[in-house]
Amino acid sequence: MLFDALDTGFGRRTLAVPECTMIDWDDVRYFLAVARGGSVRAAAERLGVNHATVLRRVAQLEERLGVHMFEKLPSGYRLTAAGEEVLEFADQMEASSHQLETRVFGRDQSVRGRLRVTLAPPLATHLLMPDFADFARLHPDIEMDILSFGELANLTNREADVAIRVVYDRKTLPANLHGLKGPELFGGVYISRDRLAAWRGGAPDPTRWIVISIHGIPDWASAGEVRTAEVPFRVTDAGAQIVAVRQGLGMTTLPCFVGDADPLLVRVPGTDLHMYGTLWLLTQGETRKTKRVRLFTEFVSRRLIAYAPLLAGLSISRD
Repeated sequence: MLFDALDTGFGRRTLAVPECTMIDWDDVRYFLAVARGGSVRAAAERLGVNHATVLRRVAQLEERLGVHMFEKLPSGYRLTAAGEEVLEFADQMEASSHQLETRVFGRDQSVRGRLRVTLAPPLATHLLMPDFADFARLHPDIEMDILSFGELANLTNREADVAIRVVYDRKTLPANLHGLKGPELFGGVYISRDRLAAWRGGAPDPTRWIVISIHGIPDWASAGEVRTAEVPFRVTDAGAQIVAVRQGLGMTTLPCFVGDADPLLVRVPGTDLHMYGTLWLLTQGETRKTKRVRLFTEFVSRRLIAYAPLLAGLSISRD
C-alpha cells in the first residue's frame, strides 16, 4: 500500500489505501496547490488552469484515497484530519520528485530542451529582454520560459532553473543555491522633464509622490529641491508607476537602469542615489551542471558586467 503504515522517521502513520490504488502525481500537485493556496482560485492561478480542472483533479484523488481532504468554508478551503495526513506524504512525494528531476536534469549536456528563468518584471522588460533574444538566436533549440511576474519562482521546488535576483545581504541566500555575483544595482528619484520644467517655471502645485501601494515611499528617498504634496498617487505595478511619472503626475523612485534610460525622465535635483542590492545569477543543485544552464548563466553574466555603469547610475544610456 502506498501510504499504509509508511515510516516517515517520526513514527508510523496508518492512512489506509486500497492495494490496487494507483496515485496520479498530477492529482497530488493539484491537492498541494489548494492546500497551500487556501482556495481553488489561488490553485488555478498558480497552476495556470481553470477552476473546474482543479476541482476535478482533487475529486479524483479523494475518490482514489477514499477520504475527504477539504472542508469548504466561506473563507476558502480547510484541510480535514485526513487531508492533513495526506499533506505530509504529498510533501514527501514532491520533494522526491524534485530531487529526481534535478539529478536527471543535471546530467543533461544537451543544448536542446527547456530553460526557465525567473526575474522581476523591470529586469526583463527594461534591461535583459534584448539579451535573452540574442541568446535564443544563438541557441534556437533551447525552449526558453521567461517567468517575469511579481513573485519569483522557487528554484528549490524546480519552478525555475535560473533566477536573476537583487540581493541586499548575501547572508540571506539559501545555502543550497549556487550563485554568480553580478554588478550592484542603484536607484534614484525621478520626475518627468516637463514636470520639472514647470516646477522651475514657478508652478504653484506641489509634486505628488507616485508609489506602488505595497511599497510606499522608501526611507532613503528625500524630496530634494522639489516641494512635495502630502497626498500620494498610488499604483499597483511598476508599469503603471512609470507611465504615471511620464504623464507628469509626480515623482517616484526607480532603478537607475530604468530612470536614466528613459528620455522623458530626469533625476530630481538635490536627491542622492541609493543601493538596492547586488544582482545574482542563481541556480540550484545539479541543475547548474547542465550545458544549457551553464551557457545561459555565462552569457548573461557577461552582459550584466557590461551594464554595470548603467546599473550603478553612472551612465544615461545602454550605448
